[in-house]
Formats: sequence, structure tokens, C-alpha cells
Amino acid sequence: MTGLILHRTGPGTSVQDLGRAGYLAQGLSRGGAADPIALAEGAALLNQSPTLAALEVISSVEVEVTAPIWIALTGAPKKASRNGQPLAWNASHLLVPGERLHLGPATAGSYAYLHVAGGIATPQLVGGRGAHLTAGLGAAIVDGARLPIGPATEPALNARALPFEDRFGGGEIRMLAGPQTSLFPPDVFERFLATSFTRTAWANRQGVKLGHTGEGFRPAEGLNLISEVIVPGDIQVTGDGTPYVLGPECQTIGGYPRIGTVAPEDLPRVMQATPGAQLRFRLVTLDEALASHRAIEQLHAAAQQRLLAQERDPYSALMAHNLISGVAIDILENEDGA
Repeated sequence: MTGLILHRTGPGTSVQDLGRAGYLAQGLSRGGAADPIALAEGAALLNQSPTLAALEVISSVEVEVTAPIWIALTGAPKKASRNGQPLAWNASHLLVPGERLHLGPATAGSYAYLHVAGGIATPQLVGGRGAHLTAGLGAAIVDGARLPIGPATEPALNARALPFEDRFGGGEIRMLAGPQTSLFPPDVFERFLATSFTRTAWANRQGVKLGHTGEGFRPAEGLNLISEVIVPGDIQVTGDGTPYVLGPECQTIGGYPRIGTVAPEDLPRVMQATPGAQLRFRLVTLDEALASHRAIEQLHAAAQQRLLAQERDPYSALMAHNLISGVAIDILENEDGA
């Protein structure tokens, strides 16, 4: 079986897929990729299912393959090179044995994804391949690890690229009111919506701490709540009034009050925001959130449509392509001869 060799990696590198749905009652949160939109984009570039597992990377890695394989790079853009030659981000590339793929520091965002044709085929545990470290499922990747790759479903691939979609700079985040929103006095809630928060460096797959100036956001009378079910996207407020947005690997129950919940499609933008980016929350109704919600299949279809639109007029998308060391990478190169 074709394999992926990790010669060098840093902390936080793990195999991730769309997570494990349906186990909340057993105490297991869904987990999965911090940015499922990036999974959909990688699947579109490789013309395969978004359910396949990829490598989630937050630091630097250097990898090699044991047989020729098409790869795709999505998510937080990194300085990428193949045997020292720069590679375009949000694009697919052919990697052959003997070549080293290096992903360096991120130029924006937090979570990058390395996809392979056929997906990473580590054993399934409780219905998923992704590591859920807080639950003890799977493991972080270490130097020298060898990961199996599944059979590619599309043998005839070529170099492709997607227009770059920036979701790494923070901005407006849609949120819904929840069952505990009314515990916060109206003036506190209005101040929350009017506050420009900072995406702090205190963050991992369990959640993101929001930095702010001034007073905290405490509920009325400092309520002590009985622990109840919580989900990714919930905005918990700790005893000192600090808000935290829960991520895909959050716990399943909690007692901190929740001022609201991030709309599911906007949660990747919170997780991916570059530390220091500014975030503002906008309250939307359930109907508004549902009207714009896209399931993973729809995100995948949308990425395929963007890809097709670019391929019909490829030169129109060059300005949307990232620059590496001041050089625009020609997305039309024939990588078979690279």
C-alpha cells in the first residue's frame, strides 16, 4: 500500500476527517477537522469524497511518499515547497518518491491540510479515522511516522487550483441566541455584540479564548448552573467574564453559562483566525442561520463549482493565487514533467 512518511513534524499534527457524529450521549464530542471547509476544498481538487481523512497541520512538516501520488494543500496557507521549489497553495500537485514536500510557517490562519488521493487510511476507531486526543482516540503524529494511503478513486488527475477564499482574518461572526442567553442582562449582551474581540494565541482544538478590553461579560447574580450538554460553537463565559468559543474537540457537558452559539459555517472562521485577528459577533435568527447553512456535501459542491468556473477561464484567477517569495506560481504547469 502507498504510504506517507513524515520525516519531520511539529506539535499538533494529526489525521482528521469529518468527525464522529451520534456519540454525544456516550460522552464523545464529534471532533473532526477544525476547518471542514478545507476538507471540502481538498476533496474537490482531488475529485474525491470529502469524507476521506487528511493531515491537519499547525506547525511545520516534511513528508515523502512511497509511490507517485497526487496531493492537495488547503486551509491556512503555508510556505510550501517540493525539493526546495515553491508550490502554490489551494492547489493540487504530483509528488513522487524521492521528493520532499516541506510545509513551513503559516502566512495566515492556524490549521493547514495536506490531502492525498485516496485519503489517509489509518484504522477506523469508533466510526472515524480522525484523532480525538481528549477522548484517547488516535494519536498526534511524531517524526518517522508512516501513514497508509487508500486507493485513489480518480486515476486521471492533473494540476488544479481553487480561487483563494480568505477565512483567516477574523471579521464578523454570526451567532444564535441559546437557552442561557437571557441570563445575561440586556446591557451586558449588547456590550458583547458591540465589542471587538481578539483571537488570542490561547487556543487549541477544544476552543479559542477571546481577548477583550474592559469589563467581563458576567450573567446576572453570578449564577451557578448545573452542568448540561454543550456543543462546538457554544460561547461559554467563565467566572471572570471571559468568553471562549468551543471547538470540535470540546467536552460534552459544562456548567459555565453560554451567551450564544456560533453559526456552524462560521465556526471554522473562528478556529482559523490568525492570532491577533479581530472578531465581532452579529446576532441572527434560527431561520436566517438555516437559510444560509451549507452541509459538507454543499460545501464540496460549491468548491467543485468554483473549480470548474476557474478552469473555464484559468487566467482570470491568477490574481487570486497566492504569491510565494514574490513569485506567482503558474497553476497551468504540467506537473508530470516537473
